[in-house]
Amino acid sequence: MKIKVKLFATLRENREKEMLLHLNESATPSDILSLLNILHEEAAIIMVNGRHAKPDALLVENDTVALFPPVGGG
Repeated sequence: MKIKVKLFATLRENREKEMLLHLNESATPSDILSLLNILHEEAAIIMVNGRHAKPDALLVENDTVALFPPVGGG
């Protein structure tokens, strides 16, 4: 199945900003993190189709997964 992946901030370093991945039917955001060599701690926020999601959420054809690193501020 096709999944669009968007990376933000430091997760873009040495990676594409946006990509289309072909994954197995039972894929999860955790599988995407592994495929892109991103540690789970590095992806503090995972969104699927604009909604917060857990790393083990099942993805479906044409989902959009956005990955954000921890955000600091003050």
